[in-house]
Amino acid sequence: MKLRDHTRESLLAYVTAQCAHIVPDGREAAFRATCDAHFDEALERLHVCINGCSPWRMDEFNVLQSSQHTIFLYYLANTIWRRSGETDAPVRLFLMNKALNGIDLFYEIGMPPVFYIGHSLGIVLAKATYGDHLVLYQGVTVGRHKDQIPVIGDRVVLYPGSAVAAGAVIGDDVVVSQGTRVIGKRVPDGQMVFAGPEGGQLVFRPRPADLLGEYFRL
Repeated sequence: MKLRDHTRESLLAYVTAQCAHIVPDGREAAFRATCDAHFDEALERLHVCINGCSPWRMDEFNVLQSSQHTIFLYYLANTIWRRSGETDAPVRLFLMNKALNGIDLFYEIGMPPVFYIGHSLGIVLAKATYGDHLVLYQGVTVGRHKDQIPVIGDRVVLYPGSAVAAGAVIGDDVVVSQGTRVIGKRVPDGQMVFAGPEGGQLVFRPRPADLLGEYFRL
């Protein structure tokens, strides 16, 4: 994958400098060494994701494209944690993502191989089941309540300000419309869900058939 305006080493130095600025605790040498050991795998995971998303140029990572940067910081944190069990660098990467991109996405959360972020500001993602080819927009919340964990299927679009929480089950090929809250309820496959006229009620309509082509190379 081409790194736009960077080599591997300059990108590693760039991420390390960001960490030193956001978390100025003097531990950037240890942070860099840990990132270096897992950098290539994280970049390959990002490569798969970028090539799956139709708005992005294939085989190219632009660190100044903020959604790509958001996803890379998550993949790097998650890869380090999965492979080594270390938490020092993943915590710093998590804090960097919050500070730089306005997203709360912890390194232990299992995101899919391909997902697209329209705008990262205000996204909060709890531990849940996330299907592949997920679309996220600003202000989206996925929340759990105690042992009630949301399940989100494949090819789901969560529009700005929507929420999925407390054991909600979102089927495959679902669109949750802007501002709609699905709390502890089930949305069938292939539906677009809207907030109903009465509190807590949901309204279902068939999802537009051509919607996913805007986001993914399927």
